[in-house]
Amino acid sequence: MAAPSFPITGDAEADRLLTTDPLALVVGMLLDQQVPMEWAFRGPATLERRLGDRFDAAAIAAMDVDDFVAVCREKPAIHRFPKSMGQRIHELCAHVTDRYDGDPSHIWSDADSGQVLYDRLRDLPGFGDEKSKIFIALLAKRFDVTPAGWEVAAGPFSDATPRSAADVDSPESLEQVRSWKKAQKAAKKSKHD
Repeated sequence: MAAPSFPITGDAEADRLLTTDPLALVVGMLLDQQVPMEWAFRGPATLERRLGDRFDAAAIAAMDVDDFVAVCREKPAIHRFPKSMGQRIHELCAHVTDRYDGDPSHIWSDADSGQVLYDRLRDLPGFGDEKSKIFIALLAKRFDVTPAGWEVAAGPFSDATPRSAADVDSPESLEQVRSWKKAQKAAKKSKHD
């Protein structure tokens, strides 16, 4: 199988991190709200540069939450809302440390069905229904993680409509997703429609 490709940030090194570090991928998905996708998915690379070898679920969970939030707030901030998202990343890392031995890939690597994967994602701090479905589609479309029933669990995000980060495989597809979202918003429709 070819190496996964997820060219979403406009920065080759940040994109590489998303395909090689499961924590980066999960954190990028967590940050993907109320900011452009590129900014959200660039956040993990920013954190890795600031934290070095402490960019690890257990190491982040062990940090004082206020100290971690301070790292998230450094200029440029990792998100439009660095305090709340920093707290959420810290909670996410604690959850991954407690339930998955600090390795986020265990969330999906042994999920034997789309429903199990969905349930595990919904348990993650900051992952609601839509984010969990998008992440299932992202894992399937970009990383070939396809447990039985993933299409049902991902709902409309499993189709070929360019509606989310899961559909980004090139700069052109990123623009297609952006255009589709803009058209949906103008028509007062959601990503599900």
